Amino acid sequence: MTPIPAQPEFASGLMWFRRDLRCHDNPALWLALRSCRKVFCVFTWDSDMLDPLPRSDRRVEFIHHSLEELDSQLRRLAQIHGVPDAEHAGLIFLQGRAQVLLPELAYSLGVQAVFANHDEEPATMARDNQVRGGLSDRGISLRTCKDHVIFGRDDLLTANQTPFTSFAPYQEHWLAQLTPWYLRSYPSSQYSHRLTARPPAWRQPPPSLEALGFHATNLDDLPIYPGTSGAHRQWEEFMHRMQDFPLRRQFPAVRGPSYLGVHLRFGTLSIREAARSARERQLQGDAGAGEWLAQLAQRDYCIQLLYHLPQLTEKAFHAGLDRLPWDHGPHGKKLFQAWCEGQTGYPLIDAAMRQLQQSGYMHHQLRVLTANFLTRHLNVDWRWGLRHFETYLNDAELASNLLGWQWAAGVGPDALPWFRIFDPVRQSERLDPHGKFIRRYLPELAALPDEDLHAPWEAGPIELQAAGVILGNSYPKPIVDVKASRRAALERRASLRGEHKR
Repeated sequence: MTPIPAQPEFASGLMWFRRDLRCHDNPALWLALRSCRKVFCVFTWDSDMLDPLPRSDRRVEFIHHSLEELDSQLRRLAQIHGVPDAEHAGLIFLQGRAQVLLPELAYSLGVQAVFANHDEEPATMARDNQVRGGLSDRGISLRTCKDHVIFGRDDLLTANQTPFTSFAPYQEHWLAQLTPWYLRSYPSSQYSHRLTARPPAWRQPPPSLEALGFHATNLDDLPIYPGTSGAHRQWEEFMHRMQDFPLRRQFPAVRGPSYLGVHLRFGTLSIREAARSARERQLQGDAGAGEWLAQLAQRDYCIQLLYHLPQLTEKAFHAGLDRLPWDHGPHGKKLFQAWCEGQTGYPLIDAAMRQLQQSGYMHHQLRVLTANFLTRHLNVDWRWGLRHFETYLNDAELASNLLGWQWAAGVGPDALPWFRIFDPVRQSERLDPHGKFIRRYLPELAALPDEDLHAPWEAGPIELQAAGVILGNSYPKPIVDVKASRRAALERRASLRGEHKR
């Protein structure tokens, strides 16, 4: 981070909010307020990011609600700290291409610097470089800070100054370096008197979802609470059950995970604040806190690896495995569609895929299982699954989603061994023994007894009739024989090894 002078360096600056939708413990906002005598704030509804999304997107609605709260919080801070015309403080909203609109806005406001927090995704980094160029042409600098990770970019490297490509040594270094320095807070409130009112031309209210081209979703019906108030509510709830995290997180029908992914994705929760609390509990012997910190380490690992290896968005980490003969033809597309719609005939797979459609969430164990099923049993390209998850997951962070898919597909660093081909029936019996999760998302199977629920095609005709299940009608028959598909997967991998030897 750039050293801060004792006196403000600039007469005015512009804080550009992106995936950091909070005032509290926001490094870029802190830097802007310390560096400038007055600070404007802006959020851009970037059309390059929005245009590819479905018109009913829970993430857009989550951001919209969170921005309303952020806008209100900024005005409140301005009022508390006696900012003149404080009722007109808050966010300037832009709608269009950020690389065009940001430099124009900064120039029209007469600021000398724009401040933002890092974003390591390849598309956003390319956009930020364009913004930087547009600002530079107008004599304005762009200053960015680390925020959404504990260790990012080049913070943790091997002895050879290269990125870690194996998680175990990375985690070891991550934990060893987890000192108070990296978990410190950035208390911007003490400089909030430098917030400034928006000029009259920029005092429009936030655009509605409809004005953005989107429709309301079922977000309000889900246990997802936007904004920093929602993040803290979710965090406090998780803290009460954190000690049981290692056990409870294994079962999709149990409230075990933190459910904080969407808040970390959009920065409504400070990762340093959360990690600091978890670290304190870990040092007091809370095993759940330690395991949750390991999840944060894994997230950092994925982000830094993608930063150094952006080609992973399209290429397998193990380049030779790009030659795997995925089924890209009509048959593969048909299998993929059945998987997307939760119509594979394997109840736990289908329940997981329908959970994703209905809520934008999927339990981590089921993300692995459904990815393994798609790539091993159906022989469908992992990139197809990756993009489907990117479309629907509320917490879809490119790095974690990408490396998760490469791991499950057996083509990434530390990948799941190819011979680890999960039997969906056995996994169903293990992860959802009483069928609570399956019955929630597959009501057409709800009346089946536990012993028949995991493999309904093996149920007797009397049991099926009593439950009102007609295979091939009310519920599909299995689209593949998993024993045969397992053999075929092993043969594909063996043939690739043979090709390599030749």
